[in-house]
Formats: sequence, C-alpha cells, structure tokens
Amino acid sequence: MRSPITFSLAALSCLGLLFGCGADPATQTETSTSSPVTPEATTPQQEPLKITVSVLPQQYFVEKIAGDRVQVSTLVGPGIEAENYEPKPQQLKDLSEADAYIGIGIFFEEVWGDRLRSANREMTWLDTAEGIEKLPLADHHHHGDDGHSHSHDHEGELLDPHIWLSPQRVKQQAESIYQLLVQLDPDGETIYADNLNQFLGELDQLDQTIRERLAPLENRTFLVFHPAWGYFAADYDLEQISIEVEGQEPSAAELAQLVQTAKEKQIRTIFVQYQFNVQAAEAIAQEINAEVVPLDPLAPNWSENMLAMTDEFIQASRPNPTE
Repeated sequence: MRSPITFSLAALSCLGLLFGCGADPATQTETSTSSPVTPEATTPQQEPLKITVSVLPQQYFVEKIAGDRVQVSTLVGPGIEAENYEPKPQQLKDLSEADAYIGIGIFFEEVWGDRLRSANREMTWLDTAEGIEKLPLADHHHHGDDGHSHSHDHEGELLDPHIWLSPQRVKQQAESIYQLLVQLDPDGETIYADNLNQFLGELDQLDQTIRERLAPLENRTFLVFHPAWGYFAADYDLEQISIEVEGQEPSAAELAQLVQTAKEKQIRTIFVQYQFNVQAAEAIAQEINAEVVPLDPLAPNWSENMLAMTDEFIQASRPNPTE
C-alpha cells in the first residue's frame, strides 16, 4: 500500500477545491480488440471526414467505427479538466472546417454550445447522450446512482453525464455515431456497418469480462472523491460513495459521516482524478487508514482503461492484510 501524506481532517475545511473530470494517460492492461476495417474503396483523392468530439473516449468510439475514413479532433485533451474547459482559438478555427461535432452531454457543451456552433454553421451536430436513460444525482451515500452534472431532467433533478463509463450505454452511442457517419459518407456504409458490428461484439465481451471479474467481490462498496462511476456501479451491482457532490465540498458533519461510513464498510482506498486536490483526499485517507489511488475516466484507450479500472476496484475491495 502506498503511504498517504498525513493531513488532519480539520485542515480539510481550509482547502479550496476544484472538481471535475480530468484526463491523463491510463494504466495499460492487456486486452484483445480487433482493428476496424480499413476503407480499401477509398480513393487517394478522397479526403477523410473531419469530426470533432468533446472527450478522448469518444475519439476511441468514432475511430473504432470509421477507421481511417475520419480525422478526429478532441477538444478536451489529456490532463485537461473537462468541467471547466474553455475552447482555445485554434480549436475554434479547426472546428470551422469540421464536417460534424459529436457531443456527449457534459457541462462545457451547455456553456459553450452556441460558441461552438457559431464557429461552423454548416457542420452537423450530434448529441450522443440523447435517448440514453441517465441516472439522477443522489446524496453522498447512494447505491449506484451517484453522478455529477449540470444537466437536469424535466423535474429539475441533476443528472450524471458520465455515460461513457457503461459498455451498454456506449453501444447506444456507437449506434448514433454510425448513423451520423452514414449520413455524411454514404459510400462508406458497408465499412461502417462491419466496424459497428465488430465493435458491438467487443463491447458485449468487455461487459461480460468485467461482470465475471467483479462477481466474486464481497465488499462491493468503493469511495471516490468525484462521483464519476455511478453508471459503472449501477451496471455491476456496486455501491459508490462520493465525497463531493455537485462540485461542492462536504460540510464538517458530512465529512464525519463519510469517515464513519468508510470505517463501517472497511474501505481502504479513495479514488481520485489527476487534477484533484490530492491533499484533501489524503486528509480523509489518514482518518480511515486508506490510500489514495488515481483513476482516469477520460483515458484515450477506453477499453483497456475500463479493464484497468475494474482491476483497481477489485484490489480496493480486498481486506487490509495488516489488520
């Protein structure tokens, strides 16, 4: 176990925190995925479609289906906080030449949507979150339903935007991406269809692998700083406990309750994201004799990252051998 830096819990209230989804290269694990079909019918004169996406996992999805018939640009690159992202002038310039923008329903798309659209009134806009059932944002301790989003349903309830962390929901996103690609490039329909079917099969296999690996777990509760894993928890019958909710620091009373809950459930790991204030997480970890472990919900190699995350959850569920 890595030794956490010691901070007092009382000092936590003095820490100013910024919360959001960050990205950094994922821990790589061995996995087997097939390469997408290459477009042999593409002539040398044919230019690839120019597609812009919001986050790196989407780039993975698009390239799985389109192969080299597309050129994908991602706005939120490695190490960038998605929640407070602002597009750079060069990105807006590049967007002016894009054939399509593929969104995923995260907060900055709401804030910058008009600006992004105004950069290119001719490009097609696809929101892959449409039609996907989202989980509501719950309190600090709720089974499989934690999340973080500024999106609301018709009753004003906050919804979780992290729909790319569920293989079954990614299947829905892949279908939407396929339809868009066929609309923009009818000549590539056969290639896109073959690649889509292959990708859907890989998603089913990934889902089964994760399910089998997690099935034996007895301790199915995990503690996170930012609640990015609500869909993952719901899919695989896990329980996510979040320290922050709606980007807000918990009160002293909530912190005390979190510490008590973590002790009762024998939690020995706090999962954070790379851009978080790690000192705050380590202050709580000191109180519950836990370690702080980074997870990246926005890693570029999505399937390998999902397996790496699974392994981290398994490791975190094991009892402390020193106790």
